[in-house]
Amino acid sequence: MEFFRIRKDIPFMRHALAFNLISFLTFVLAVFFLFSNGLNLSVEFTGGTLMEVSYPHPVDINQARSKIEALGFKDVQVQNFGTSRDILIRLPASKGDSAASQNERVIAALRQADAGAELRRTEFVGPQVGDELAIDGLKALGFVVIGIMLYLAIRFEWKFSVAAIVANLHDVIIILGFFAFFQWEFSLPVLAAVLAVLGYSVNESVVIFDRIRENFRRYRKMNTTEIIDNAITSTMSRTIITHGCTQLMVLSMLLFGGPTLHYFALALTIGILFGIYSSVFVAAAIAMWLGIQREDLMKPGKNDTNPDDPNSGAVV
Repeated sequence: MEFFRIRKDIPFMRHALAFNLISFLTFVLAVFFLFSNGLNLSVEFTGGTLMEVSYPHPVDINQARSKIEALGFKDVQVQNFGTSRDILIRLPASKGDSAASQNERVIAALRQADAGAELRRTEFVGPQVGDELAIDGLKALGFVVIGIMLYLAIRFEWKFSVAAIVANLHDVIIILGFFAFFQWEFSLPVLAAVLAVLGYSVNESVVIFDRIRENFRRYRKMNTTEIIDNAITSTMSRTIITHGCTQLMVLSMLLFGGPTLHYFALALTIGILFGIYSSVFVAAAIAMWLGIQREDLMKPGKNDTNPDDPNSGAVV
């Protein structure tokens, strides 16, 4: 299925150096903000108290948040949970203040404003558990990266593997850079979104790499730059359809999913946009600069040319 077909190849690789310089500067800025600002880690990583409070009627989130902040708590997170009558409260860990004491003070303040407030459940996440989650998250990220490299090296060639991993890590670091710069909350759902972006981005790279391999077999008179330009141009319709449909669903979560899905959808939105960019201007360009050529993808002595193709060098 194609919405349109571009007859003339777009010379993407002609501007690869300029676009990769932009990517490099963006990457450096993201790393700078990660080290200077750091990530605004959620309670799951830092430790703290989680409370679920129910009301007999829809609750004003801002009023509940102001009541809790008046007790001296900083970085309090209050959001609807399930329905407009239920709220979820996240309190950061505080030295010299136990979880039980925090719960009592918070529920007392909420009941003072509304006697119908009822504490449904409370959970405490200790710093040790938070550290364990952070370590497990880094392990998951590492396993995903290694798995993608092995898969691409086996399916294609090691040059493609290196190019795809550089492009995917480029996407991940930029997502983290956005969260560090704006100090958005980095939670477990956001980590899940980052891992999803890795898989989504590598899928786009695989489509382009597969078309590059196919073009090397079909067009014997084209050089590497022309092969890559043709591969990207011929897959543009597919890219617009798939990424456009995915982005519509992610935007619906971002706009209508509420606070629970907000940062998850935001991370996916950034990742999808930069994933398209990196697959074209980062992954393909790095593969070109690593010297990918027809001999890397074809077995010696195997004639993979298409005799019906006017650009083919096969002798009929």
